[in-house]
Amino acid sequence: MFGTRDRIALQGFNNLTKVVSFNLYDFYVARSEEERQRYVKDIDEQFSASRITDILREIARIIDADVLSVSAQDYEPQGASSLVLMSDLGHTQNGGHTSGPGGPGGPSGHTSVGAHLTKSHLCAHTYPDWTDPKGICSFRVDIDIATCGTIVPLRALDYMFHSFENDVVIIDYVVRGFTRDAQGRRVYMDHTVKSIQDFIDPEILRDYHCEDMVLQSENIWQTKMMRTRLNPADFFPPQLNPEAPENQAALEDVRREMVGIFYGWPG
Repeated sequence: MFGTRDRIALQGFNNLTKVVSFNLYDFYVARSEEERQRYVKDIDEQFSASRITDILREIARIIDADVLSVSAQDYEPQGASSLVLMSDLGHTQNGGHTSGPGGPGGPSGHTSVGAHLTKSHLCAHTYPDWTDPKGICSFRVDIDIATCGTIVPLRALDYMFHSFENDVVIIDYVVRGFTRDAQGRRVYMDHTVKSIQDFIDPEILRDYHCEDMVLQSENIWQTKMMRTRLNPADFFPPQLNPEAPENQAALEDVRREMVGIFYGWPG
């Protein structure tokens, strides 16, 4: 984790750009038209503009940013957007290095959300898919946090896991640009990262199979995560028995979908 001993004395403003991209997938079985419509309606209500805005506000708090203004809109037949303007508090308050847990509008049901920091931004998009012929619905959330300065956006990871149901997760972290140290020399990295997993609560990690890709010299990290502990009841409407043979077969289809997305196999 980022500690005081990792800090570098910099000259002037920290110009490094740190970008975290979260791709989160949640799956559900809805085989009849009624079940599919209910799934879409529930997703639309659960992740309305108001709910997405609440999530963005909390991300801003976690990464030490001050919310300046909010603009949010729900769409018909489904979807929502939210825009939050923020300013960077981390540089003036504590250097952005505090510890602690990080805690649907188009024809396809796509949701856009943007949150902007000073020379930085946060955006989110949701993509519900209920068109699979086997009835395996998926809900994907893409969240990008790009910050300049001392903020380390990886600190919001735990909160993202607690905000959504996540069966497959792909996280990328890239640091770009350079700043200068007190002697005027270029600095391309101002904190230590060995693995993205180091920024995730071990209690969360226990539920996943994880694989890392690290290009340390290029300041690029990726962690892919696939849930290994599945609660069958989470994937079916409440009136269905998840232990019934046909539902056990559907659960195996869900597992195949998860593996396909995790390894990038064609469906």
